[in-house]
Amino acid sequence: MATEEAQQSSAATSANRRTTWDAVVVGAGTSGCYAAATLAEAGYDVVIIERKDPEEAGHIACGDALKGASNFPSVIDRSQLEPAITNNEVDHGQFEIPQLDTVVDIPVPGELAVVDRWEFGRRLIDGAERTGVNFHYDTVVNDVVQNGRFKGLNARYRGDPLTYDADIVIDATGSLSLLQDKADFSDATFDTNVRYSQFSSAYREIIEVDEPVEWSDALVFKPTERAAGYLWYFPRTPTEINAGLGFQMTEEPMQLVDDLKRDLRNRPEFKNATVKDKLGAALPTRRPYDSAVADGYMAIGDAAAHVNPTTGGGIAGAAYAGTYAAEAAIDGLEDGDVSESALWEYNERVMDHFGGRYAALDVYNIYTTAYDVDDLMGLLAALPVGKLSEAIYSGSANIGLWLKLKTLFKARGHLDTIYDLYQTKNLADELLEHYERYPDGPDEFGEWQTERDAIMDRVYEQVGAEPKY
Repeated sequence: MATEEAQQSSAATSANRRTTWDAVVVGAGTSGCYAAATLAEAGYDVVIIERKDPEEAGHIACGDALKGASNFPSVIDRSQLEPAITNNEVDHGQFEIPQLDTVVDIPVPGELAVVDRWEFGRRLIDGAERTGVNFHYDTVVNDVVQNGRFKGLNARYRGDPLTYDADIVIDATGSLSLLQDKADFSDATFDTNVRYSQFSSAYREIIEVDEPVEWSDALVFKPTERAAGYLWYFPRTPTEINAGLGFQMTEEPMQLVDDLKRDLRNRPEFKNATVKDKLGAALPTRRPYDSAVADGYMAIGDAAAHVNPTTGGGIAGAAYAGTYAAEAAIDGLEDGDVSESALWEYNERVMDHFGGRYAALDVYNIYTTAYDVDDLMGLLAALPVGKLSEAIYSGSANIGLWLKLKTLFKARGHLDTIYDLYQTKNLADELLEHYERYPDGPDEFGEWQTERDAIMDRVYEQVGAEPKY
């Protein structure tokens, strides 16, 4: 919710806008709000630069599913976010398999809810404002200022140029960051091995239906006609549904709007439904950036691919990434050193908390691109879904237990596929162990990357997929 003070700030002219700060955060999404709030609570002068106006800020394309919110960083209190949680009755997933005319129930471990993402975004902004964060809305960043290290940003406020000076810049701009396109990372470890093929294109609509849906306690998934895409139906309430779909950009493009509408027409529960909102976006479906730091600069959230590559879930990773980045920035500002080495602890904390797990999950994402959708759906129907859910949310699973005679009998038409999955699981475990040895500084980083790349080469050889990186 944008406060009256924020709106007045937005209406200020560029001439009286303050442009010198301890830290500048670009983007008022989840990661940006947590980063700025953490810095402000520690007493630092921090501003969030946001291209949207106060009313539109927080309006982000999202599936609206939220996992583990009660364990989010405490700088923005859970009580401030609770009014945006519209359905806390969801407790499992349902995967529809049209090829087999069946539905597979998938347990989802841990706390789960569905939110009104726009309201959630407004409340994040309000929570950040309460800690002392300043917001500059209607401001578009068009370049970075570098002189050995990052010094600030060039921007425009309603057409007028502004230069922001800051000791540290935090990039929370989301997928396909403009700041990263403009920056020179030639002398940094910052991950520049990023291509459009490592992202998904997604589209969602908020739909109001006449009668409560039967599956209001479930997150519903359905494969698209290609292996590298899926539809989702997430109930904000029993009558308000977040319906969307996406596909991996390595694949032939989908007609997202038309494909969604086609599926909606074939579902009787959506007869006479009303579309309340629609929005599209790109999201990273790749491993987290190997390094998301440079001298005076850090990338967080979607801007550093802090997203579960198999589910697209990114709210939790963004919240923690923003917090970890801010805490590293605080240490650097206190010591008068915001070099790459000084900020490196941020990389380590991300990889230790969720980065290694997401990297291992990307191995399974790569695996799916090597098989057609019928093979994968047949395999899904045959495997114990509890173990599958464990794999999705932990980064690994004891697939050895899957290979009991009963499972092999059910999957007898997919033995080659399940053998490849077993071998892929072993490589994912090896990769996860390698991430547990993530270096504690830039000096050993190159050697660590070389060993990691060798594991990934074996992944591609095993599954026969085209290299993603």
